[in-house]
Amino acid sequence: MAVDKNMKVLIVDDYKTMLRIIRNLLRQLGFTNIDEATDGSAALQLLRANGAGGPQGYGLVISDWNMEPMTGLQLLREVRADAKLKGVPFIMVTAESKSENVIAAKEAGVSNYIVKPFNAETLKSKMVSVLGDF
Repeated sequence: MAVDKNMKVLIVDDYKTMLRIIRNLLRQLGFTNIDEATDGSAALQLLRANGAGGPQGYGLVISDWNMEPMTGLQLLREVRADAKLKGVPFIMVTAESKSENVIAAKEAGVSNYIVKPFNAETLKSKMVSVLGDF
């Protein structure tokens, strides 16, 4: 089944410039239905309000790791613990490629992992591995 490029994507980062970069990369890839949150708790509120999948729910979360007050890893754990949200594909973005971080994210149920800096090609390959080809 083809990936619906109109699906809702939630991008989460406390750095406005990074939100803009990710939004622009997603647009280059044809995704335009994009919501933003500036920390994990705001993202969790949006996720719980909109749900997962379907026309209103999110089809993908792309979240930064390092944020206050709720980190991307804490957000991931909350999403995976929520029966309605646990199936949402979740890509973690971080500036740190330390293996213990990758392991912690994998153990928490991350769908894939991107190390900054990255380009549209890298984002697309990670999204394809999670969602399927588009």
